[in-house]
Amino acid sequence: MSLLIGTRGSALALAQADRVIALLEKNGIEAEKVIISTLGDTVTGVPLHEIGGQGVFVRALDDALLQGGIDAAVHSAKDIPARRPQGLVTCAVLERDSPADFLVHTIPFPKIRVVGTSSTRRRAQLLKHYPYLEIVPLRGNVDTRLRKLKEGQFDAIVLAEAGLQRLGLTLPGTRLPPETFVPSPNQGTIAVVSREGETAEMLADALDHPQTRRDIGFERVAMEEIGGGCFTPLGIYCDRGHMHAEVLSLAGDRSVRRDCMCADERSVLDLARELKAKAAPLIGEAYAKLGLKE
Repeated sequence: MSLLIGTRGSALALAQADRVIALLEKNGIEAEKVIISTLGDTVTGVPLHEIGGQGVFVRALDDALLQGGIDAAVHSAKDIPARRPQGLVTCAVLERDSPADFLVHTIPFPKIRVVGTSSTRRRAQLLKHYPYLEIVPLRGNVDTRLRKLKEGQFDAIVLAEAGLQRLGLTLPGTRLPPETFVPSPNQGTIAVVSREGETAEMLADALDHPQTRRDIGFERVAMEEIGGGCFTPLGIYCDRGHMHAEVLSLAGDRSVRRDCMCADERSVLDLARELKAKAAPLIGEAYAKLGLKE
């Protein structure tokens, strides 16, 4: 009997699920896709923080797992919120693809003025380095964003480089190095979630990449300690224990950053607590401006 692998229906989500299924088949495990629509897919006209943040891409798949409709779900790891339903586990993380953001544009970089992105982090980082830019909200799947760029609604748009790679797209533009434009925690990583038990153990044996799990685990420890979710401009990136963490103001005109080697979770917590203390005014300010409670 085939494992039922839940996925969103976007081209990128399907590509990610296909990669997981191909890896399972190499290990002699049959699997097939089950497409499930999420709130994040159906409500595209507003920023993520207005409809619930990270969890909007995950809850429907979690429900399907808990109800037994699917055996596992494939996600971009950065979409998985810190608080998880009892009985579910992130059983595997695949080897990380590029963690970087990619600025897609066809005009020369110095002529770019209007950039499309609805990410508070990307907006703040772009304004930090290029304060003359106008950042305009842009949501939707990759095809939708590229279409709007082609129509001339923007001079450039920001996409995850890993997503372009998974879709087999080679586009003109500029790679934003993750050491400078610190990405969202877990960006570039595919995660597989399942119910606790034998299926989770089997998926872990077939798919899990230990170094990536360690790195994104450190990122999650820091993210959960600092807080802010997708409401605060926050970048956290770990590469073989080398941590980069940054909190910015919504306007990108102020930021607090820490970089260091972390050998274990205790050292990650030390870094995160120091950063959180220094960045507390920025975090509080972001919540206040977005009309949220910390």
